[in-house]
Amino acid sequence: MNEPQESHFIERPPGVEFHTFTAMAKCRRTGMLGIATATRSLAVGARVPHVAPRLGAVSIMAIADPRLGRAALKFLDIGYKAPAVVEELVKSDPYCEYRQLGVIDDDGFAAARTGKMNRDWAGHHVGDGYIVLGNVLTGEHVLDAMEEALNKDLKEDLEERLMQAIEAGRDAGGQHGGQQSASVLVYDDKTFAHVDLRVDVHEEPVGELRRVFDVYRPAIPYYNLRQVDSRVPPLDQWLEDKN
Repeated sequence: MNEPQESHFIERPPGVEFHTFTAMAKCRRTGMLGIATATRSLAVGARVPHVAPRLGAVSIMAIADPRLGRAALKFLDIGYKAPAVVEELVKSDPYCEYRQLGVIDDDGFAAARTGKMNRDWAGHHVGDGYIVLGNVLTGEHVLDAMEEALNKDLKEDLEERLMQAIEAGRDAGGQHGGQQSASVLVYDDKTFAHVDLRVDVHEEPVGELRRVFDVYRPAIPYYNLRQVDSRVPPLDQWLEDKN
């Protein structure tokens, strides 16, 4: 593929700047697709992660442009595999060297790219059905810790594995300047999210996301059931009946 010429770059390309670390995966056991991410910018969950059931998961980072995420999902919808989607995004984007991309398709193929203009430390690790990636990190050891946590227990629910991955990234040093927002987004085969939680502004967003997640986790089956059956009782009664 042809790389854009340096003279085509402008100082600040379109999109919102996100110095971010992210874990994304397809669960081989359940087929779920998901992304967890944290950044020092605001409202990371509104721009970086893009997931569609039975299609794939996409992260657009560093300079986040949600239009690229939507385009990537369209490529997946017409049959492109993850490496081809990354290639098409790069071909269509004159600012690709400023961005970081991660794509996992529904067959579990994974591909990522870290543009040359990403600030140190920046990079990605791609494995079987998963990607960890980040930029403006304190070092590659952040991705090492995330990768280890993500794959520690493959029998665990995907949303919990993703949470553990970004917690490990934070604990390993995260990014220069700390974090301010975090999110976790997971889909199963339904058209609504299995889990969609965000912390948009917080002094320690990963820890706050963990607090919210731990409260929400017992209710995940309830809210998935409630989407398709309006006869379910209120949550407190439902939880009491389950115990």
